Amino acid sequence: MTLFDPTQALAQAMAQLPLIAILRGLTPAEAPSIGQALVDSGFALIEVPLNSPEPLPSIAALTQQFPQALIGAGTVLNVQQVKDVHAAGGRLIVSPNFNPAVVAQALALGMVALPGVATPSEAFAALAAGAHGLKLFPAEMISPATVKALRAVLPKEAALMPVGGITPDNMAAYRVAGASGLGLGSALYSPGRSAEQVRAQAAGFVRAWRA
Repeated sequence: MTLFDPTQALAQAMAQLPLIAILRGLTPAEAPSIGQALVDSGFALIEVPLNSPEPLPSIAALTQQFPQALIGAGTVLNVQQVKDVHAAGGRLIVSPNFNPAVVAQALALGMVALPGVATPSEAFAALAAGAHGLKLFPAEMISPATVKALRAVLPKEAALMPVGGITPDNMAAYRVAGASGLGLGSALYSPGRSAEQVRAQAAGFVRAWRA
């Protein structure tokens, strides 16, 4: 059995398509069909925020059906939640904030850690703690100009992923500024949206990124 290497897993997923599908509000019943629509569209990074209905069963269903994708949880705020996600089969930990204990627990369990940061001080501290990449959040207050400034001082290999208010129309500006990828929320998926609707939204995001 091949050991899971979080650094390599993130690099491979980012090389395939550096867009994180954020499925806030997903239910376990929807997980297989929504996951299929995303994987078919090329997505390799999927997170189910922990403030969704029954997030752990959703994560378990996704990881079992799509072992080739990097799947885990968002809105991870404490060490116990990291352990719970790991027990459900998740390998990706995404947070809205930088909590050193959360990053340390993710690393201890061999998971990918993407903490949320909004300032250079937070960014450098998170990288020093071992974070595999940085969620720049909320992107509504982190403009492409800010991303460009961060990119100028952060290590060139650091993955910068703006999240919040991302649409196909503003993706190019962030990419030109130096974003490594992007997190996609309600513009991609929202509760009640069908798998076919998600598939159509996903196609629009993929076209915009690859353009």
